[in-house]
Amino acid sequence: MKVAVVGATGLVGTKMLQVLQERQFPVSHLLPVASERSVGKTVKFNGKRYKIISMADAVAQKPDVAIFSAGGSVSKEWAPKFAEVGTTVIDNSSAWRMEPDKKLVVPEVNANVLTPADKIIANPNCSTIQMVVALKPLHDRYRIRRVVVSTYQSVTGTGVKAVNQLMNERKGKAGDKAYPYPIDLNLLPHIDVFLDNGYTKEEMKMVHETKKIMGDDTIQVTATTVRVPVIGGHSESINLEFEQEFDLAEVRALLAAAPGVVLVDDPANLKYPMPLDAHDRDEVFVGRLRRDESQPRSLNLWVVSDNLRKGAATNAVQIAEYLLEKGILKQRQSKAKKAVVSL
Repeated sequence: MKVAVVGATGLVGTKMLQVLQERQFPVSHLLPVASERSVGKTVKFNGKRYKIISMADAVAQKPDVAIFSAGGSVSKEWAPKFAEVGTTVIDNSSAWRMEPDKKLVVPEVNANVLTPADKIIANPNCSTIQMVVALKPLHDRYRIRRVVVSTYQSVTGTGVKAVNQLMNERKGKAGDKAYPYPIDLNLLPHIDVFLDNGYTKEEMKMVHETKKIMGDDTIQVTATTVRVPVIGGHSESINLEFEQEFDLAEVRALLAAAPGVVLVDDPANLKYPMPLDAHDRDEVFVGRLRRDESQPRSLNLWVVSDNLRKGAATNAVQIAEYLLEKGILKQRQSKAKKAVVSL
């Protein structure tokens, strides 16, 4: 496949290249794309170095698939141009997620909604992805009525500037700040901008995206999202209220068998999911399962995942893998001259 990675020099773009290589996605031609100031620089992939090209050059080469991680405004401008030349776009920004005619996909949950007509496919928000992977088998069995979620989100979700701020603060060094307050030895209950209803945009993303991905507008969701001084993954404390009574042993069995889930639930031996264990892993780790003793038909659980991998890069690559497996994504025969030469 001729594959473009848009935003190839960023945290998520770099991780996309890593995941494509690790999962052995059939990349015959790599087109790394970044901002104009990065054009001509190189990135490493599969032991070779590839020159970064401009967006226009990438469109001209008509890739089979373009995986975007370059921000909403860039995606709004360029994703349709790729789609017009027949490229399937998988976009990691929030630009297309809630558009009624665009699919919002987590492969373990709703890949079946994809069709050959879907040329721009949205990758959900990182915190939503890991949550719905854990919720899917439980919703199928018991029907979820309400979700109360509090997140503990890694600074890597903000980007390199935030990681640098944390490490500089830890070393007592001055530097640029991604946050309005210190993040080391602190928590910020503030991710993205505040809205008129008092929630942040990140919190409302979880509300709306969960309903769309699960295909059920009756699920009620309320969220509090918090930035924590962690590198390696997002954690979530989730409380679920079901329509039906549940059996805790069956819940464990359902989660243990669910695709993409690793059950780590052995408090007697101090076994529970942590960001350190999820770092650089593709799975969603679930533990601390217990009945909510204050409310009938309600369950508490703890969910952890690497936000740069399953929360972004891996989920996008899995979408491409599904399209390829189902014959929706097919390599187009092209005699276009290969403009990117490995060095």
